[in-house]
Amino acid sequence: MVFFFTSNVVSPAAKIYMGKDKFENEDLIKYGWPEDVWFHVDKLSSAHVYLRLERGQTWDDIPEALLTDLAQLTKANSIEGNKKSNLTIIYTPWSNLKKSPGMETGQVSFHKNNLVKRIHVKERENAIINRLNKTKLEKYPDLAEEKIGREKEERNEQREEVRKRRQEELRYQAQKRKEAESKSYTHIFKEDKMRSNKHLAAEDRDINELEEDFM
Repeated sequence: MVFFFTSNVVSPAAKIYMGKDKFENEDLIKYGWPEDVWFHVDKLSSAHVYLRLERGQTWDDIPEALLTDLAQLTKANSIEGNKKSNLTIIYTPWSNLKKSPGMETGQVSFHKNNLVKRIHVKERENAIINRLNKTKLEKYPDLAEEKIGREKEERNEQREEVRKRRQEELRYQAQKRKEAESKSYTHIFKEDKMRSNKHLAAEDRDINELEEDFM
């Protein structure tokens, strides 16, 4: 089971989700998307909370109000952390999550520690938690199938981008050929004109010489 939440502090509304337990967390780690950002209470057990970014958005662009929602939701879903004040919430792109052999179910580390950011949470804000919980939905998504669909969509987009670049290159080459042909025609026209003028001048000389001889 996966829990889904919606944060309306941004427009369009942000999609947030988390696993029910460590087994769902394991699947979320495995089948995450490039747009996903992972949130967790630092040094304490908690739910793995994910934000799915809009396409083209980066994790550096997350608005402050949305970060607050995510931090509060992560804190609220930690048995120990929910009772504490002055907590730290860590977050990082899904792609930075590292799963090594021998790790416990649902446990992760990071490929690069410098890609982990932190949010300080002074205390629980019930107004935020209540607002988010009103949007809560329980679903049983086929995460593997959704990941396959996402990867297929990405491949199609890459192929379309390659096709567009190829078309642009062909248009550019065609334009260059057209310009080269235009210059070539102009050059030929000038040479023909020059030859014609020289020919006429020669004819004039020949006529003048014949007239002189006749006289």
